[in-house]
Amino acid sequence: MKPSQSHIHTIRNLHYHVRTWGDPHAPRMFLLHGWMDVSASFQFLVDSFQRDWYVIAPDWRGFGLTEWARDGYWYPDYFADLEALIDIYQRDTPVFLVGHSMGGIIASTYAGIHPQHVSRLISLEGFGLARTAPDAAPKRYERWLKELHNPPRFKPYASFDAVAARLMKNNPRLPDDKARFLAQHWAIENPTGEVVLHSDPRHKIVNPVLSRIEELQACWRRITAPTLWVIAADSIGTGFRTDSAAQLAERKASFRDFREATINDCGHMMHHDHPVELAAIIEQHLA
Repeated sequence: MKPSQSHIHTIRNLHYHVRTWGDPHAPRMFLLHGWMDVSASFQFLVDSFQRDWYVIAPDWRGFGLTEWARDGYWYPDYFADLEALIDIYQRDTPVFLVGHSMGGIIASTYAGIHPQHVSRLISLEGFGLARTAPDAAPKRYERWLKELHNPPRFKPYASFDAVAARLMKNNPRLPDDKARFLAQHWAIENPTGEVVLHSDPRHKIVNPVLSRIEELQACWRRITAPTLWVIAADSIGTGFRTDSAAQLAERKASFRDFREATINDCGHMMHHDHPVELAAIIEQHLA
């Protein structure tokens, strides 16, 4: 495995963990992980790159080794966190942004907020959440208030091996060695000897603000960077899957310089399932 380095920065009053791979003098790539994931999850993808890169991968607030936010988690905070990271690592030139799932939504939205800051954009299964209707708001607010009074907790595991077994159950394509590696980064042993996920369980509290595809599309239409969507053929449960063909075409048409690639026999966690193929697709787009 290619070795990584850990860095801690103070970003917007939080101790922020950033994992990097490679020579700082090499071309730079930001890798942004998804919901309930961590930066180390990209290890297999980084190992598969053929070019030399300086890869910069944060643990988002409340995930992995980054400090938990006291007041909860709100989507605009991720845009501000990303901007602070860009200021630290590549302030003077436009960046390559690659994001998976939630990280892909963050990357593509930010690329529309500040199009001058992004030179290439790749979204891996991060194409926006399912469409919502305004009349869903009352029930969403009601659910949020209820969950604030009874916040979620993570199920404890007896060992890291048990975490690895759960990862393989969730993703049958994941081999044992990868599952054991991921378990060491996704989970932590607490003082009682139980193993729990290494993230803030408050991430599971429902967002009271409905996701509005129209707002995302307004940002996407401002993007100037060549944009690549990478789709996993066997992914389920992702928001764009509920679109009609016309609605999905509308999402894609929001980008002025758009292309797409599909990886077959692949689930949502494409950086685990087919890292070699994914690395080649990414490097081709960034060339």
